[in-house]
Amino acid sequence: MLQQLITDNIDLWTSAETKRSTTGRGSNSKIELTGIKKLRELILELAVRGLLVPQNPKDDPASMLLEKIATEKAALIKAGNLKKQKPLPEITADDKPFDLPDGWEWIRLGDVAEFVNGFAFKSSDFTDVGIGIVKIGDIQNGEVTSASMSRVNEEVITNLDDSLMIKNGDMLIAMSGATTGKLGFNTSNEIYYINQRVGKISPYILSCSFLYHPLTTKIQENLSKSMGSAIPNLSTAQIKDIVFALPPLLEQHRIVAKVDELMALCDQLEQQQLQHSDTHHTLVTTLLDSLCQAADNKQFQTIWSQLATNFDILFTTDASIDQLKQTILQLAVMGKLVPQDPNDEPASVLLEKIAAEKAQLIKDGKIKKQKPLSAITDDEKLFKLPDGWEWARLQNLAEYIQRGKGPKYAEIGSVQVVSQKCIQWAGFDLSKARFVDEHSLDAYQEERFLKTHDLLWNSTGTGTVGRINVLPKTEGKLVADSHVTIIRPLFVNSQFICTYLTSPSIQLKIDPEHELSLVSGTTKQVELNTSTITPIATPLPPLAEQHRIVAKVDELMTLCDQLKVGLNQAQTTQQHLACAVVEQGVKL
Repeated sequence: MLQQLITDNIDLWTSAETKRSTTGRGSNSKIELTGIKKLRELILELAVRGLLVPQNPKDDPASMLLEKIATEKAALIKAGNLKKQKPLPEITADDKPFDLPDGWEWIRLGDVAEFVNGFAFKSSDFTDVGIGIVKIGDIQNGEVTSASMSRVNEEVITNLDDSLMIKNGDMLIAMSGATTGKLGFNTSNEIYYINQRVGKISPYILSCSFLYHPLTTKIQENLSKSMGSAIPNLSTAQIKDIVFALPPLLEQHRIVAKVDELMALCDQLEQQQLQHSDTHHTLVTTLLDSLCQAADNKQFQTIWSQLATNFDILFTTDASIDQLKQTILQLAVMGKLVPQDPNDEPASVLLEKIAAEKAQLIKDGKIKKQKPLSAITDDEKLFKLPDGWEWARLQNLAEYIQRGKGPKYAEIGSVQVVSQKCIQWAGFDLSKARFVDEHSLDAYQEERFLKTHDLLWNSTGTGTVGRINVLPKTEGKLVADSHVTIIRPLFVNSQFICTYLTSPSIQLKIDPEHELSLVSGTTKQVELNTSTITPIATPLPPLAEQHRIVAKVDELMTLCDQLKVGLNQAQTTQQHLACAVVEQGVKL
């Protein structure tokens, strides 16, 4: 029945995905294979409910197993090898979430397993070599990892009880911190010892591999009270009180074998899907890159024709649509998105007008004279420009480029401060803006007050640096804080400049590791300096073409967003279906 449930829904398991995160205006996003995750959950849920493998009436029932465990514990107590424990709370009806198969029993963990707390080693005991000491962070993905394990010299553990020793196959649990509740086996042949807040679970007679499954699936549910605190923490009593369903011993082994078999199938499905996703990503990247690298219009049209023909199989993920968005931006600033019109006034004439206007503004004392920049070299010209276009320094296209001013804040006022968090790829969120203290406004020169169509560029901070947008018409006065750079274009379409500064040509360089990085500092604190912004070599189309490009970019971005909404709706449906099938499986 389960095999049929898996195979009948194979497309659902492999297609249901969830986007984990997206950063930037068009960056690739990571996905989680939701369907396969749900399939794993279904397998484990059926396993611990006794629905994964058939029962065999010839198996000794779990009640007989419990009698054997009680006899073994009594012998250990009599021999002085085990302390007599206080009786655990009686299992109530509320502790029994489902009906048990014949031969199964409800039991508390402490009745069928010995639990040992770790030893509080001193920090001064730890060295780089010697006996491994398992800390809470060493329990990952069902295993004890030794890559960064702390160690002690042999004399430190000489007088420790052997119960603190961890051998191959022993199961541990993290009892505090970010890994609270995680279980892991020692899969190596090396012997370790356990540190404080790590517990060892040693079951009597029953399968340790089976026990892992009910603890894994139920521990968050059973211990939810302790997981709500700022620092999650589990007590020995809470762990011993865990209630789970115990099958006959032979059935435990059959369940473990079936779980391993089905999890291996999930691994195969996951690997195939990830390979498919990687191949798909490579294909889309290669084809979109070839558009930007087309030698002439004929080659461009040929490639675009192939993309258009296969659009429905290429752009089927959030990541591929984001790649398409980035390509649209890049094609726009390369002059490949809209046709050129020989009747347009060339950009060279526009540059002359800008220069004349700036000279007049300087003469009138309205702006300061800017220090001349060097001529643009061939190495700075990132691509060949169409006829009528020109390369220009960003400074030569703007009347004002300057960082904002560190304000003195007030709870209320007449002037708001645009900070980094106000500037988003999707626009501006002025609900996050604070006010300037009214008594400090005299320190602000007129040019510091923001104008409609100003470009505001986040210039510090990992995760925020590089975000840029064009300020729309707003009510009231605004200024920028010192982490934001103001760019005020002159006779140039601000949205076109924004398109260029948002494109891969620039955004890929907002990375300290890039060979032509525009930022300074480290990955923890990056800085986009004004002295780096002003000389940016910028492609300049005729003004009329700028407007056409901006309109086309807006049109295509809207279409991409609509495509993504439809895709996300389909993914949501797939996720709901995956969850519904899991529920169906549990009710089998």
